[in-house]
Amino acid sequence: MKRGLKTQIPFFFMLLPGVIVLLINNYLPMFGVVIAFQQYRFKDNFITSLLTSKLIGFKNFEFFFKTPNAFTVTRNTILYNLAFIFLDIVIPVAMAIMLNELRNKMGAKLYQSIIFLPYFLSWIVVSYLAYSFFSFENGFINKGILGPLGLEPANWYFEPKYWPFILTFFHLWKYTGYNIVVYLASIVGIDGEYYEAAVIDGASKWQSIRHITIPLLKPVMIILTLLAVGRIFNADFGLFFNVPKNMGTLYPATDVIDTYVFRALRNSNNVGMSAAAGLYQAVLGCITVFSANLIVRKIDPEKALF
Repeated sequence: MKRGLKTQIPFFFMLLPGVIVLLINNYLPMFGVVIAFQQYRFKDNFITSLLTSKLIGFKNFEFFFKTPNAFTVTRNTILYNLAFIFLDIVIPVAMAIMLNELRNKMGAKLYQSIIFLPYFLSWIVVSYLAYSFFSFENGFINKGILGPLGLEPANWYFEPKYWPFILTFFHLWKYTGYNIVVYLASIVGIDGEYYEAAVIDGASKWQSIRHITIPLLKPVMIILTLLAVGRIFNADFGLFFNVPKNMGTLYPATDVIDTYVFRALRNSNNVGMSAAAGLYQAVLGCITVFSANLIVRKIDPEKALF
């Protein structure tokens, strides 16, 4: 064992910078979890405030759950993320397979680049793009489509019923390109001999995809799903805050835990309640990812994340 450790010492030194960054960024801030159980009051500096603030137990959690919107924001967060998890598997996998099957590889790379481009755009830019489409007076949909057809313009920013579809569309528009790259890289890594053997056996293109490509993509799909499940109680703040323009009339359909906590912190400066909501998200996310991983382990241990 000592000989093995000596031979591995250079690798431990190579690992050291990453471990130090992980400790500083991910583990040291965890001491701040105590704020969720305090009546936090700022005094001189953060450490002094942390040590001198009064402990109040679970009162911050009670305050969060007694607010009238606690159920709504939790429901919205979970339902949106469930829809995103499902669509972020089905659509990118289908598009990655289609791009891989294109004979014109230059065309495939061009399509991939075009689809990938929105991933690099800020949600601020996307919000103004959305506004150019959905503005009541000058929006392209009202002025350029509904108006010429003689239809009444829709007041998009005052009608919550439209926004589950709008937000889902913009999520897919922004992230599908990134997910396609991940699945396309996995498809490219599949040994070509599988497909050659399938052709010799008389398999059609669809049969090759069904019995070779999709089964070999399952490990990647499961890992990405487990990681997404771990964040099922966290929402994309930029999407839910910027795209709907933080319109109060849309809160029943667009308000999620992250946006609700942000507004609570900005309006009431209640740091303890915000920390309680963050801890609530983290604990439930941890429980869901462990539960999902346990289910996968029961079905197929080799595909489990840990």
